[in-house]
Amino acid sequence: MVSGNREQRWFWGTLVLSSVSIIALVFAFWELVENHYFRDLNYVSLHYLYISRGVASSLLLAAWAAWFVLRQRRHAEAELRRSHARYHGLLEASPGAVVLFDRSFRVAEWNAAAERLYRFERAQVVGQTLPTVPPQRQAELDALMQRVDKGESALDCETQRFDRAGKLIDVQLSLQAYQERHHEYYLEVTSDISERVRMREMLLEVEKLTSMGKMAAGTAHHLNTPMASLLLRVQMMRDRAGNDGFAHDLEQLESTIGFCQQFIRRLLDFSRRPALQKEPQAITPLIEAVLGFMGPSFASRQAQVTTNLSGFDCKVYAESNQIETLFIILLSNALDAISPGGKIHVRCLREDDNLRIELSDTGGGISDADRERVFEPFFTTKPPGKGTGLGLAIARNIVSDHGGQLQLRSAPGVGTTAEILLPVVSPVRPQEVAP
Repeated sequence: MVSGNREQRWFWGTLVLSSVSIIALVFAFWELVENHYFRDLNYVSLHYLYISRGVASSLLLAAWAAWFVLRQRRHAEAELRRSHARYHGLLEASPGAVVLFDRSFRVAEWNAAAERLYRFERAQVVGQTLPTVPPQRQAELDALMQRVDKGESALDCETQRFDRAGKLIDVQLSLQAYQERHHEYYLEVTSDISERVRMREMLLEVEKLTSMGKMAAGTAHHLNTPMASLLLRVQMMRDRAGNDGFAHDLEQLESTIGFCQQFIRRLLDFSRRPALQKEPQAITPLIEAVLGFMGPSFASRQAQVTTNLSGFDCKVYAESNQIETLFIILLSNALDAISPGGKIHVRCLREDDNLRIELSDTGGGISDADRERVFEPFFTTKPPGKGTGLGLAIARNIVSDHGGQLQLRSAPGVGTTAEILLPVVSPVRPQEVAP
């Protein structure tokens, strides 16, 4: 404002001084001409001469003033255009989504970053009601506007906004008042922090899983001793039973307790992070053991499980616990994917020096967008509370540690096939088995 008054005073001062100078020059020049050429004129002629001098001076002065004013106006307009271009350039170059709106939430400005973030074109929103505020966040925005009206700051607030598709976006928002002549606006600057929020949730999930792991390790440690005692008692009962009708049931109970004891050992080993102890392992018995362990789960979902494992005396260099964990993860995912009565098929194929294991299900499949992320830690397509998103990431690490590859083939509405490729360490003599 002070700069504007100074420029205005300079303008009028320059105009007045230049006008006075022009009039003085005109009159001085006219006096010289009159004294040199018109000294002998009569009164009437001199009268008209003075009138013509005044008219000429006025015209010249008016022309000068008009030129000066127009020149200043063109200069001011050029400066205004440069200022507008600079303002618009800065607005468009801003990395944050800038939205200018009034008290009635009518949008007055919308920059390129806002177009990219919210997917609304500028022409679609300018002059319209702000379309990005979710109903559940309206009260929060009203409170921020009240804070700004009181002169308080509203910076770096985490909130959510809608995009054109109706998707909620986690954003960091700063709001401040903006005065333009007789209009009051609010300037909202937002930036996408979805990745930051996701990483924070991942860290919280890791912390939770770490705590759960410690609890599981403690529980496994306390269960190990009574489980060993229980297994010993069952073995003693089986020895006393001999060959009567309970011997087979006791043998099954002993096998089940042994599996539970082995599972407890796995929890303890997992908490201690032991080094892998690989040795040649037959894959078929491991798959059959996991299928037997998961039998009750399959029965509860009425899943139709079929296998094609016969004829493959194939061994891979592996750690049995890790391989069993791999199949538990993949079969559990298949079981979660199918509807009651769905089908799961497991088969082995020999391909040169590799063993291919395929686990197929008739579930809903995986979309193309999700298939690119299914191996990311903590990414899951299951409903909240149904999964941690770590299963496939762990499965791929297990296969990679064994020198193999894990891939998924899936189509929405058709099902999913997990393909495991592991290098073999012994010759295979396959029989002819129909695929």
